[in-house]
Amino acid sequence: PLQIIKLNQLIIIWTSPVNHIVVNVPTLTGVGFAAVSVQPGKTTNQKRILAIKAARLDALAKLTEQIHGIQLTGSTKIAEAVIQNDTLRADIKGIILGARTVKVHPSTSDTYQVIVEIDKSMIDAIVRAYG
Repeated sequence: PLQIIKLNQLIIIWTSPVNHIVVNVPTLTGVGFAAVSVQPGKTTNQKRILAIKAARLDALAKLTEQIHGIQLTGSTKIAEAVIQNDTLRADIKGIILGARTVKVHPSTSDTYQVIVEIDKSMIDAIVRAYG
């Protein structure tokens, strides 16, 4: 009987008691950060929850950037050989499905870090479905 075992990034497929196939399934990881003190909540606990949400969205944005790319637009205005205005805009657009939150923890006394990941099979499905 066919038996499938998943260990971290490896999938082991047993086709018989002595034969097996090992498949490496890489994952992409997104790491997000957010400060607690700048959140709009009334209590510290409310601010902490909002910081965790903001950090998770930051991590998901980084996954989106890795899968779908990033569009950069920039302009520089120079007058009399002096930079007057220098701007750079980054736009990220895409769909993320199946991302897992791996870790949520305070990275400093005022900052939360959230780590999310998504495996290759889900990335392939997203790219096929949404481009």
